[in-house]
Amino acid sequence: MIRSLVGAIFGSAKGAQVIGDGVTKVAEVFRPNATRALELSADAYAAAHASHLAEFQYGRAGWFDTLVNGLNRLPRPLLALGTLALFIYAMADPAGFARRMQALATVPEPLWWLLGAVVAFYFGAREAHHARLTKFTPPPVPAPVSAAVAAPNAPANPAMDNPALSDWRAAQDP
Repeated sequence: MIRSLVGAIFGSAKGAQVIGDGVTKVAEVFRPNATRALELSADAYAAAHASHLAEFQYGRAGWFDTLVNGLNRLPRPLLALGTLALFIYAMADPAGFARRMQALATVPEPLWWLLGAVVAFYFGAREAHHARLTKFTPPPVPAPVSAAVAAPNAPANPAMDNPALSDWRAAQDP
């Protein structure tokens, strides 16, 4: 009955499609097609990305990039080797080392906080950069080992063989 009613109103299925297309075109005059807008946006992004990749495909690092990359690799080894050098200096010239440590003791505390923040942000930023480049995979969780497999000669409930625990439980019960 519904088919005959729709067929009488719209004619054939082709007629219903023509009417639907007409309604869609009229509706798009007032409100743009969101799906088509997303498709065009994705196409524009893909074209811009391809253009960017083509622009830097054959780019080589110049001397300045190499210099900056080298400087970025210096702080950690310098801090580690500098700490070892302080121990050597303390043994080689204890009086000179003591004078310099006394001079460091006169540095105001806010300046130490500032130095700590600078060092922490430097290494924190490097760590965050490397964390973004690598994917974290958690270690596998070991399967639980049954008590019988772990210690075959052990009693089934080791808490029951603990005299101190048994006394404590007995004291807790009224």
